Amino acid sequence: MFRIITIEREFGSGAGDIARELASRLGWKLWDNSVTEEIARLAQVDSSEVRRCDERMDSSLYRLAKVFWRGSYERSMPVGSGRGFDTDCMVEMMKEVIEKAAEEGNCVIVGRGSPYFLRERGDAFHVFLYARRAEKIQRLIKTGKSQKEAEELVDTVDQDRIAFVKHYFHADWPTRCLYHMMINTEMGDENVLATIQDTMRTLEGKPVHA
Repeated sequence: MFRIITIEREFGSGAGDIARELASRLGWKLWDNSVTEEIARLAQVDSSEVRRCDERMDSSLYRLAKVFWRGSYERSMPVGSGRGFDTDCMVEMMKEVIEKAAEEGNCVIVGRGSPYFLRERGDAFHVFLYARRAEKIQRLIKTGKSQKEAEELVDTVDQDRIAFVKHYFHADWPTRCLYHMMINTEMGDENVLATIQDTMRTLEGKPVHA
């Protein structure tokens, strides 16, 4: 039985809204911004330390870490601390938070390396969401981004994710063999949600409309 859903995504594909609705329908805990908040709590950092951390990190590590605030709706990841918080530390904490969430079960986890950290778990169902560039830009504009900002985010955030996964997991992004399904969100959020739930039930051997 699946107790965990991970949702990896192209930036702008609508995964945040889809994951939120999926968790609500299942009555499961959503781990999206809450992963960021928990890492910040463990690191004992606040947003005022971000700038100091940025100055200490070399450009390559800064670029890798940046994906976790540029690629999320919260737009600011509090990283930095008196004990030398950097990307390596962030990844260690991320692994700890995600594995703890998985042990508790009944959760939907958005990104943050979750399909890689949980790839050996038989109770985890892994989904990758994507869309055409134009569709992603339009989704972002609907959230209040300008045309220019939406285009810049779509063209750069996923490049950061590629670099992050290559550096920390020695894999290409997306790693297609990790996912039970890859869905184009242009089919509509409702259809995406139904497809995820129906496929999970099918794999569990349950009636689709139970």
